[in-house]
Amino acid sequence: MSVPLVDLKWQHAQIADEVKDGMAEVMANTAFILGPQVAEFESEFAASQEVTHCVGVGSGTDALEMILRALGVGPGDEVIAPANTFIATVLAVTRTGATPVLVDSDPDCHLIDVDRVATAITPRTKVIMPVHLYGQMAPMAQLRALAEQHDLLIVEDAAQAHGARQHGKTAGNFGAAAAFSFYPGKNLGAYGDAGAVVANDAEVYDAVRRIRNWGSDRKYYHPSKGFNSRLDTVQAVVLSAKLKRMTEWNQMRRDAAARYDALLVDLPSVTLPVTLPGNDHVWHLYVIRVPDRDRVLAELNERGIGAGIHYPIPIHLQGAYAELGQGPGSFPVAERASGRDHVAADVPGHHRGPAGRSCDGASRDSRRLRFAAAVLHGPTI
Repeated sequence: MSVPLVDLKWQHAQIADEVKDGMAEVMANTAFILGPQVAEFESEFAASQEVTHCVGVGSGTDALEMILRALGVGPGDEVIAPANTFIATVLAVTRTGATPVLVDSDPDCHLIDVDRVATAITPRTKVIMPVHLYGQMAPMAQLRALAEQHDLLIVEDAAQAHGARQHGKTAGNFGAAAAFSFYPGKNLGAYGDAGAVVANDAEVYDAVRRIRNWGSDRKYYHPSKGFNSRLDTVQAVVLSAKLKRMTEWNQMRRDAAARYDALLVDLPSVTLPVTLPGNDHVWHLYVIRVPDRDRVLAELNERGIGAGIHYPIPIHLQGAYAELGQGPGSFPVAERASGRDHVAADVPGHHRGPAGRSCDGASRDSRRLRFAAAVLHGPTI
């Protein structure tokens, strides 16, 4: 039996009829660009994140870039970001002409290291961009204190944190704005590329709305520059259907993560994920550490169980950022995570079906395959 790394079929089955009806309405009205369903989803998602404003855009990368542009970030400015992230975080910075300044992560949660951020601040620093990684939020209280001390802005990369909370507050409530990705494999995923900006600041909201639409909020009038990155109406239909179920699906992820914890806790070679105090984790990924990662991955794959490495190459060692001049050894925590010991699994949508059967079968083989099966994943939500 094969269990893929990402399997969205279960999820689609839950919403298929609603999406079919919604798509039919879009087709009947031919409201393909910024149709009424886009504004409806924006309102719904803002409410779910407990913020005032939401702007649907073409991708999470564009969402980050638009926030930075709305805040006036550009050439000569520096933006501090973690080395342990997907490249989109940093590409959004360089696309504005600003300079990314990378910092290492803490060794337990692998979130941005606040002490490293403090030492990276210079007179050119304008923004701190924490990444809410794997489904839990970065240490925002400490980062906000630093930002206030140095008169800096905070932009949250919340691409993996749909519905996550810290001390009861959701992403978008800790800085100038937050960017979300709705890539299909996310906790809230579209049927293609999509993203959103959420904010409580009306000026940021208005600026992003213009930027996504060629710098215009009225047809053929362009008071400022922008580009074309709007949330498609058909994607809004899908996202609205999934959003109604996101709270339930996130709880399923928590339940699955607790089950994995129980299966792995007595294996001394496995380091379980650590949740930062105050965080309500939504488990976009369940990431463990093992000393012989490559062998474990091989065993998982041999059994038809998908798993991956997040992330196999840190930003500073990517060819795209050779210009930073930061070679091996620059960020040891991020390098250790990428080069040796991290295994990531998507968390399954429910506790029945393939996940349960594979766990039972593997536990009869050996302790190692018991571990391997424990990080398997069934229908992804």
